[in-house]
Amino acid sequence: MTTRRSNPARLAYTLTEVVIVLVLLGIAAVLLIPHLTDRGDTEIQAAARQLVADISWAQCDAVQSQEYRRLHFYDDGRGWCMINVTDATFSDTFDALTADFSEDPWRTRRGGGDFIVDFVADERFQDVQITDVTTAEGGRDLTFDRLGGTVSAPGLGAGAASVQLSDGTDTWQIDVAPVTGRVVVARVP
Repeated sequence: MTTRRSNPARLAYTLTEVVIVLVLLGIAAVLLIPHLTDRGDTEIQAAARQLVADISWAQCDAVQSQEYRRLHFYDDGRGWCMINVTDATFSDTFDALTADFSEDPWRTRRGGGDFIVDFVADERFQDVQITDVTTAEGGRDLTFDRLGGTVSAPGLGAGAASVQLSDGTDTWQIDVAPVTGRVVVARVP
């Protein structure tokens, strides 16, 4: 019967093995670090997700509250806000001083209560801008009625709407279907 003895000299790594591991880690770092530090693509995708979520929230809040909810896209492209609209104020043009902002249920936006998304004030979206807003009515508003459908006036369905977000490199387009408010997101080539 033979017994196997372990070699006491083989309890450590050789210099060659350590060098190979370090070279592999160095190559991995060279390949991965540029991708981990480039947030541009992440920022634009996060902004697009935020807009889709806010469109869905406006629709749901309109149904739940049985009131109009409007997303207004700022003229300078820095973001959007959600405001409460009534039959009496439906045709009023947007004025930030007199607008009845919807309450932000998560209290994460400016003021801890007003539903405002401002790319300039939010470090997550520094390079993102709204480059185009197209509605059938020609404005910069997307309004949902008590049934969650898009409307252009009380009782009158709205046409399609489209919003483009860009970070200077990538552009994403969010399309909102007429009446139903169905949302479709696509990267613009």
